[in-house]
Amino acid sequence: MDLVPALQEPLKKVLGPATAKVMAEHLGLHTVGDLLHHYPRRYEERGQLTHLADLPMDEHVTVVAQVADARLHTFASSKAPRGKGQRLEVTITDGSGRLQLVFFGNGVHKPHKELLPGTRAMFAGKVSVFNRRLQLAHPAYELLRAEDSDDGAAESVESWAGALIPLYPATAKLESWKLAKAVQTVLPSAQEAVDPLPGSLREGRGLVPLPEALVKIHRPHTKADIEDARARLKWDEAFVLQVALARRRHAETQLPAVPRRPSPDGLLTAFDDRLPFTLTDGQRKVSREIFDDLATDHPMHRLLQGEVGSGKTLVALRAMLAVVDSGGQAVMLAPTEVLAQQHHRSVVEMMGELAEGGMLGGAEHATKVVLLTGSMGAAARRHALLDLATGEAGIVIGTHALIEDKVQFHDLGLVVVDEQHRFGVEQRDALRGKGKQPPHLLVMTATPIPRTVAMTVFGDLETSVLDQLPAGRSPIASHVVPASDKPHFLARAWERVREEVSGGHQAYVVCPRIGDEDDAPKKDARKKAAPDTPPEGDAEKRPPLAVLDVAGQLAEGPLRGLRVEVLHGRMQPDDKDAVMRRFAAGETDVLVATTVIEVGVNVPNATAMVIMDADRFGVSQLHQLRGRVGRGSAPGLCLLVSEMPEASAARQRLNAVAATLDGFELSRIDLEQRREGDVLGQAQSGARTSLRVLAVIEDEEIIAQARQEAAAVVAADPELSGLPGLRTALRALLDDEREQYLEKG
Repeated sequence: MDLVPALQEPLKKVLGPATAKVMAEHLGLHTVGDLLHHYPRRYEERGQLTHLADLPMDEHVTVVAQVADARLHTFASSKAPRGKGQRLEVTITDGSGRLQLVFFGNGVHKPHKELLPGTRAMFAGKVSVFNRRLQLAHPAYELLRAEDSDDGAAESVESWAGALIPLYPATAKLESWKLAKAVQTVLPSAQEAVDPLPGSLREGRGLVPLPEALVKIHRPHTKADIEDARARLKWDEAFVLQVALARRRHAETQLPAVPRRPSPDGLLTAFDDRLPFTLTDGQRKVSREIFDDLATDHPMHRLLQGEVGSGKTLVALRAMLAVVDSGGQAVMLAPTEVLAQQHHRSVVEMMGELAEGGMLGGAEHATKVVLLTGSMGAAARRHALLDLATGEAGIVIGTHALIEDKVQFHDLGLVVVDEQHRFGVEQRDALRGKGKQPPHLLVMTATPIPRTVAMTVFGDLETSVLDQLPAGRSPIASHVVPASDKPHFLARAWERVREEVSGGHQAYVVCPRIGDEDDAPKKDARKKAAPDTPPEGDAEKRPPLAVLDVAGQLAEGPLRGLRVEVLHGRMQPDDKDAVMRRFAAGETDVLVATTVIEVGVNVPNATAMVIMDADRFGVSQLHQLRGRVGRGSAPGLCLLVSEMPEASAARQRLNAVAATLDGFELSRIDLEQRREGDVLGQAQSGARTSLRVLAVIEDEEIIAQARQEAAAVVAADPELSGLPGLRTALRALLDDEREQYLEKG
């Protein structure tokens, strides 16, 4: 069935080319349907004033308020006629706070006539500060009165607002009320919207029809109208998304794969026999789930997530050994060379002589473990490629270099992707395409994910959770160090580092950036350091602390006499590896590093970590970093250094991290503080989102129910041949990029 013509009508035909161009460029709205699904962010009641107290700096805002005072000032100006300039200052109020508006030059005449004390209006502009007071300079405004506007248009704000005034996500080029008027123009087309929900589902849950929901979301007469509309539209988003993922899961079950079962007395058994410890109950349970999947004749699609240090790598290695036992090859894809080298070292150490296949001294069931990265020398690379192609190497660990066309496998049976969100969809798909049949896929993430996110971002994967730490892991004490309020606390932090080193242990110091970035503007440094953390005024007073600066200051100051080294992403791979080897061997006391140590780095003797400018990192990132200590028998210590004031949101974030070691709880906090991101696209955080009214954390029950309903619908009718409205909604949701994402997994 074709998409609904009325909703597919280009906006330029309905609203004119100029308005349509602005909507396309600034809001990504191209059709009538796009505009109808651009919902109000909130609503104002006509008898109620907005709150002005929490206006965000440097953001475009829309407020509804009343003029308290208006004053016209005249001043000397060489640019103005007769040498006199004019400035209009208008103070608006919400009853509890005030905001100043300012107009200059020729722009004062109209507002001087219209913005009289007592006048109510909507104002839109960018919030700035002048003389320590918030202000809007030259804001656009729309009077809230039932009179014709100056251009003679008969429609008034009263008539289009109804009982409630919708305030839309807007831009400097397109104010909320202009969007509201544009919506009014296209709203009759809502009656032609085809309902994506099966009738039985809609009626069973008491949801209003889609056309009614669209009218009520844009033109509510009561708060109950808004609730009805949002309840319905949330179900649309949850259900259509879950149908897309359910179809993805169903399609995977139709693909052929080679079953991979370990030999009774093969490599896996030999490996388990040489382990110096007993697997946790959680590791055994998750391994059983993975082995059951590997034994089937369609590709495994499983997400392995767990707490920092819960033993995910060990579980993944046992799965890889099971595949090698069955005659196949397994590959582990790591996001950085440092992590790939670390994984390679760990695997070889855990396997011992079992990793020396084809070599003198190798065990009976041994295989070869090969490292392949982009920076390898030509000879070593040729040798590694030959081992892959002949099947000599049963286990391959590497970076995106594994994806190149010239890399060929003898019989690729399992792909393990570490930190999946750091890889592009195309990269992952290219690697999976190197098997004779689609290989099994195991995705590992070191960031614990709330159940609702797992059902959306990773909804096409079966999920295994490791929530039990291995025996012998030590607790980590975490504390916030308020460097600006109490500088002696920072001095004490360095004393604690010296104490740990004198006790025979080692420490990390983490900084947000490398330093000496002459080509990187300072204002961008913070964004690079922590893209998932919103800017916060005071944090911009200075650039983030840098590894190269801090290392020198520590070596010459509070940590004088200790062996201090640096590690960062701009170093040559061999140099990075050498630094990590020295640190792992205990030849370095303190490693000053960027977040290259965030995941996978395992040095049990490192017991302390000091994170500088900790407020510049996200919650999950701090939790990951903290997981690098406390990996041995000695307790771990993590100190979060910040100059942010006690009452700031940044300090509250740090307090939350210090208060709990529960990564799942922290991930919920993290998600609540950020937007969910585009849950179908590759970005997992930020402003771009395919969810308009559905909130991943708040609407957990709806998502879970939608997942069940979607699975039932797809099982009964995989092609959705009996649900043309649902097919229409899927096509609207899955643009080319997202369609590829779902197809490639």
